[in-house]
Amino acid sequence: MLLVTGVDPDAMAAAQLALLWDAPQAVAVRHRIDVGRGVLERVVSDLTGVVEHQETELEHACVSCALREDVLPTLDRLARDGRWRSIVVQLPVGAEADQVCTVLARDPRLARRLRVAAVVTALDHGTVVADLLGDDTLADRELGTSADDDRGVGDVACAMVEHADVVVLTGGAGDAGVAATLVRTLARPDVPVVEDAARLEAAPLVARPPHRHGRTVAWGSHVREVPFVAAPGPGVWSLELRADLPFHPDRLVEDLESLAAGPWRTRGCFWLPTRPDRALLWEGAGGHLSIGDGEAWGARPRRTHLTFVGVGERPAHLPATFESLLVPAAAVGPGIRWTAAEDGFEPWLGPIRRVA
Repeated sequence: MLLVTGVDPDAMAAAQLALLWDAPQAVAVRHRIDVGRGVLERVVSDLTGVVEHQETELEHACVSCALREDVLPTLDRLARDGRWRSIVVQLPVGAEADQVCTVLARDPRLARRLRVAAVVTALDHGTVVADLLGDDTLADRELGTSADDDRGVGDVACAMVEHADVVVLTGGAGDAGVAATLVRTLARPDVPVVEDAARLEAAPLVARPPHRHGRTVAWGSHVREVPFVAAPGPGVWSLELRADLPFHPDRLVEDLESLAAGPWRTRGCFWLPTRPDRALLWEGAGGHLSIGDGEAWGARPRRTHLTFVGVGERPAHLPATFESLLVPAAAVGPGIRWTAAEDGFEPWLGPIRRVA
């Protein structure tokens, strides 16, 4: 099974068609969520034409409901049918393959019949930089997967590139060199970037070892020690900033935009002296930022570790701003406790449970 993800319907369709022509005895499945009508459209086809075309009302118009109510049951049914040897799946625009892979990793019954050979992320050559680093939301493009889907296009597209086993750039004119370099900088080092959908081949993807979900999750971990990006090429910059100190809660709340509000991808982890036992997650693109509660540091040394990727000239202020937001070492030394009922991060992280 090949999973096609993306934020551009035309790019995804081009990738699916290329894979369908090349995959052995393949059937194609395309799902589209119509949020306004609350329905999920399903089209199943092979090289003979359309096999099924159906709309299903969803309890809630969202990816989770779509996966549970139709996508996974359909894939399971097609796998049991026996007419086809492989399935090329075009997920709803904006839906991440991670959700499908997670379900299969946890459900041995489904996993016996459904094996993800590869996750393919499809982007348009001409809009790669805008898709990865621009400030549009999915709602701006009428591509949301639910009524309240306010995710940034860049957040979603970058996460898809980082999860992919193959990235294909289709159509468009744009600056192909910068586009491909940006994608290669964000993707895993071993991920091929195919710069023409006509050169996207399914047979090698089906024949090789399958998608390794655990390895992909480990690569995407916000708290891993190694840098989050490959060495950039011409026209693309990257910056890694790291300290053993925490961010100062008040200063960070007041000056979040200095690190986050720009045309770049940023991700990593940090800690706050008001929440010293938790590795906090930082992820954003194109000026959109998500902050979340990750996991316990445990025996690992606490750290604040962010990576930035962009195109053109690197903003000069980032290193100094990063340093200015850190708590001085003397303020978090042995025996020093931060006592605070609130730290301003409750909307993202919930109430403070303990302080240093």
